[in-house]
Amino acid sequence: MSEPERPARSLAEKLDALFKAVRPDKGEFSYEDVASALRQAGGRTISATYVWQLRRGIRDNPTKKHLEALAQFFGVTPSYFFDEETARKIEAELDLLTAMHSASVRELALRSAELSPGGLDAVRAMVDQVARLEGGSRGRRRGGDRRDQSIGEPADGAIDDQFDSSAT
Repeated sequence: MSEPERPARSLAEKLDALFKAVRPDKGEFSYEDVASALRQAGGRTISATYVWQLRRGIRDNPTKKHLEALAQFFGVTPSYFFDEETARKIEAELDLLTAMHSASVRELALRSAELSPGGLDAVRAMVDQVARLEGGSRGRRRGGDRRDQSIGEPADGAIDDQFDSSAT
């Protein structure tokens, strides 16, 4: 079963996704961080206010040069802003990058490196089941910040019942 087509995202939504996913350890880049880095790179001059306006959707028609400079700063191809197929591929990578900012997700990923292939398959199946129970699509959530929230007990022991026979 294929995932339903997502509507094209606006420039503001795409830029917001970049800010949330591509960031230093201290948190998101500030608008001044971005503007300053673009100035230092010798590229197109852009103000922090203008970056803010683009991210908020107040301004939505930047020059091609501005978009190229922003793409270079965030490490994506400029076609991310223009081509929906490219944007969808990059968004999948951004979802993973955003998830890796969560201490809980990092810990789970590091611990899974010690598992056998069968153990990894079991963990993958459990994550898929929890995502279905929570109404997600393979665990991907849009909207709202769910970082570092723990998952509650599944209703009626659904996960335990599914994996009782596979644990032997």
